[in-house]
Amino acid sequence: MKSLEVTVPNTGVEGQLEVIEVCVKVGELLEIDEAVIVLESDKATVEVPCPAAGKVLEVKVRPGDKVADGDLIMMLESATDADTGSASEPDEAENAESPDYDGEAVTQHEAGVSEKQIPKERGFEGADLGSASPDKLGIQQVVVGIDSQKDTKVHAGPAVRKLARELGADLARVVATGPRQRILKGDLDSYIKLQVEIAQSGSVSSPQGGVPKIELPDFSKFGSINTQAMNKIQRLTAENMHASWLTVPHVTQFDEADITEMEIFRKSQKQLAEKKGLKLTPMPFLLKACAYAIQSQPQFNVSLDMQRHQIIQKHYIHIGVAVDTPNGLVVPVIRDVDQKNLWQLAEECQQLAARARDRKLLPAEMQGGCFTISSLGGIGGMSFTPIVNTPEVAILGVSKAQVKPILNAENTFDPRLMLPLSLSYDHRAVNGADAARFTTLLGRVLSDLRELLL
Repeated sequence: MKSLEVTVPNTGVEGQLEVIEVCVKVGELLEIDEAVIVLESDKATVEVPCPAAGKVLEVKVRPGDKVADGDLIMMLESATDADTGSASEPDEAENAESPDYDGEAVTQHEAGVSEKQIPKERGFEGADLGSASPDKLGIQQVVVGIDSQKDTKVHAGPAVRKLARELGADLARVVATGPRQRILKGDLDSYIKLQVEIAQSGSVSSPQGGVPKIELPDFSKFGSINTQAMNKIQRLTAENMHASWLTVPHVTQFDEADITEMEIFRKSQKQLAEKKGLKLTPMPFLLKACAYAIQSQPQFNVSLDMQRHQIIQKHYIHIGVAVDTPNGLVVPVIRDVDQKNLWQLAEECQQLAARARDRKLLPAEMQGGCFTISSLGGIGGMSFTPIVNTPEVAILGVSKAQVKPILNAENTFDPRLMLPLSLSYDHRAVNGADAARFTTLLGRVLSDLRELLL
């Protein structure tokens, strides 16, 4: 065995590059040409390959470090006599502006990449991509509502592209989580796992029995246009919404809640809220009311496992709150809502909303929800049909409250502040009578908060 120094090869870039990703860790066994680190310049993202197979002894760089050609990256224990100083150049410039491809961006359509699109002088191997068929792996190709576009720019390293070719996977369909929309191996693994689950569950059986493809016209024929890539949040939201709409039989129950007294109480707490450095919005009240209703009707706190034909009953109440940000819709989850008071909920709502707008939410802060609230009250509207956030079975939509004349016991009309409620639910788990009871209970609790004390 031999200890090798792995250094930054000749990148063709003057000055230092930033390390944006470290792909290895101490003790990991690497194959030759496997990605070690990812570097970023002003114009491109490049991947540094491992010059030899071996075991990682020590990693010398971290994300955010600045490195130049010849700088030490890691120590590798290898049985080969690779010359790290003459390691191949970074395998791929992943930006269309890079001149190394003579003006042609690396693209992919359907299951393959043509030899013309992958220059052999950069260390890539041309391959007959039609030979790797999903049928050989027992994976059934499915159509999930959107066809991959011709000449879609795909940012991925050689190892990921090779694996995609072997599996017959279309990288244009894979959700990228790496820097600059770069597809990592984990992204491809997740995509393949999802396709296998879809094929085995039969939720979308075949292109003929699934969702028809939508062929878009050339919009530029009708006038001036511009195009831009979806960001990660937009792509994930679109895919999740589409999957939920396809798989969940949606029904929406519409109702109203008289929040006149609630609003009087909420506004009376304004000075105390300011002393606490908080803003007491209607959301904490909605959270407490929903938690109370979920406790009373536990069928709203389940998930369905249709593969095993099981109902998973949850004994905790975590509620997601949809937050509209400049980058798209995100849903941070507030945990143990039933165990927190209004001030605690107000503080958590305020903090999570700020983190969401600053793109600082952690993945764990958007997981584990049992139920979701989507409020459009600050914008307007009378009602809407929110889409269930699978694997949850219900979501509450809240529209703008309006003062309405309501008939009282003396047969006269009183001005009351009425809040529109739209409860969408999965009809496999919840029936119509349950939904009506749920919104009725919500209305009663929001009309008289004293019921929460019982």
